[in-house]
Amino acid sequence: MIGKDYLNIIVTLLGGLVVLLALPSKKLEKSPVPATLVALVLGILIGPEFLDLIDLGELGNKSKILESTARLVLGIGLVGVALRIPKAYPRQNWRQMTLLVGAGMVLMWVISTALIYLILGTSFWLSALIGAIITPTDPIAASPIVTGPVAKKNLPDRIRHAISFESGANDGLSYLFIFLPLLVITLTPGLAMEKWLKHTLLWEMLGATAFGLLLGFVAGKLLRLAERHDMVQEEWRLVYTVALSLLAVGAGKLIKSDEVLVVFAAGAAFVQVISAEEQGEEEKGQEAVNRFFSYPIFALLGTEIPWSGWFELGWKGVLLAVAVLLLRRPPVLLLLKPFLPALYTKKDALFLGWFGPIAVAAIYYASLAEHKLKEPLIWDVVSLVICASVVACGVSSTPLSKLYGKVTGYREAREKEDVK
Repeated sequence: MIGKDYLNIIVTLLGGLVVLLALPSKKLEKSPVPATLVALVLGILIGPEFLDLIDLGELGNKSKILESTARLVLGIGLVGVALRIPKAYPRQNWRQMTLLVGAGMVLMWVISTALIYLILGTSFWLSALIGAIITPTDPIAASPIVTGPVAKKNLPDRIRHAISFESGANDGLSYLFIFLPLLVITLTPGLAMEKWLKHTLLWEMLGATAFGLLLGFVAGKLLRLAERHDMVQEEWRLVYTVALSLLAVGAGKLIKSDEVLVVFAAGAAFVQVISAEEQGEEEKGQEAVNRFFSYPIFALLGTEIPWSGWFELGWKGVLLAVAVLLLRRPPVLLLLKPFLPALYTKKDALFLGWFGPIAVAAIYYASLAEHKLKEPLIWDVVSLVICASVVACGVSSTPLSKLYGKVTGYREAREKEDVK
């Protein structure tokens, strides 16, 4: 099954997966078994260890294929995140979001690195690399947590917007933390630091931000100009935002910059230019496209689980996955709570601390790092942590959202508001 026929088999299976998930989508939205987890399980079943219907190795380098696929899914998802955040939110909350994304990421990176180093006994810089890969909150896996009727009924906007903004911003920022150990491993320390400061920080991060902001601003202005002259058909609005996602991803890669940061910056700038009404309409369409692309990536993750690598990790791998879920994020949010006005109580901090899923962004960065270093341990560890996070956050999303709404009184207040 090699060549065109094999590619068609993959397209057929992934398309069929989305069709199957669409049919019971309302039930899955309210159930403790989310669509992302179903996609992961189905991916495992059709993978090489079971039914052997999909094996990315048949199409070429598996890490490169996963890297490219995850990059595309991230690009589309990040513009959707930007459209979801109210226009005034970044201006009104920039101080606490800077603290959450900046100091929060550093602390989570340090904790993740220490856990990997102590539990697995890997070298410091390899531990730092893997720790950086699993640090950022994933915008794709976070979307079902903060969207839909269950989230809107039980979670206040300040919590949903905080998760959305952080998951969008820290994916691009994590590039800094990932490439420092990656450069140290591949170059001499002096040359690595020089390249990290001059190229990674100045061009791949700051340059990417500036380029993305400019791209989104120009795209937004052009859309407004075309609309003032009644040139844009209604159905082209969705096409426009999806095209902006692809334009930003491709252009970011072509200029050899951090394309993840380019996409989010472009989406954030685009939102500042368009009207609130347009933002709401385009968010719905972008979210639909986001889901269409996101479920296949979880299925592909299931097909590429390194079972032998997991068995070699043994109990240390299980211990690490549990430790990362419990210690990487909740303690950091409790520590930062006094400085984050959006978190009124410890319940807020614990909820935000628990729901920092690790998923598509980690797939992208792990595939990139494995491809560059030819080190299978990276994918063994990261894929295990990703799957643990998808299961833990996915299964607990609906029950904990409902529990939060009940114990904080938000759901009751929202129901009274709806009655009025």
